[in-house]
Amino acid sequence: MIPSNYMGYFQAASQAAGALIGLLFVVIALRPGKIVGARADPVARGLAASSFTGLVDAFFVSLLVLIPGRNHGVGVAIMAVLSLYHTLRLHLGLRGARHIVIFVASLLAYGFQLFIAVAFVLHPHDAGLVDDLTGVLIAAFGVALSRAWQLLQSGAVAAADEGPAAGTSGDGTEP
Repeated sequence: MIPSNYMGYFQAASQAAGALIGLLFVVIALRPGKIVGARADPVARGLAASSFTGLVDAFFVSLLVLIPGRNHGVGVAIMAVLSLYHTLRLHLGLRGARHIVIFVASLLAYGFQLFIAVAFVLHPHDAGLVDDLTGVLIAAFGVALSRAWQLLQSGAVAAADEGPAAGTSGDGTEP
């Protein structure tokens, strides 16, 4: 059970995650061939997928705990397992020192989320677990935003000199 004084936090977290997922889709839509296409840079694809994983986790965990009168442990555990799986799958293909810190942070956040979820199943009225879950959500947002920032810096998105902007004929006029 989630105490009522946390409802505003989880409502705001679900709304923020939903908005950030939408913005991530916009970024991908602006440069689909560079991020998700067949010839996309694997690093850019991994950064986008990692960011998406963190935001989806935060979104669904926040939505799940807003459902009144339920033991939220099972749903939170499912999201933790899915996020751990996607994190392992994504990061094992992205080798390099700059990725190891975020990889470890992701594993710790989703692993701790799984621990909290099991504790929720065993002790559904422990308000201290809700505090811990809010920290995990902040960590998920941090990892997701860090990955999104790395994606923006990767050059997959910020390539303004590649040619005409969408909707122009190349000389700056409308087609």
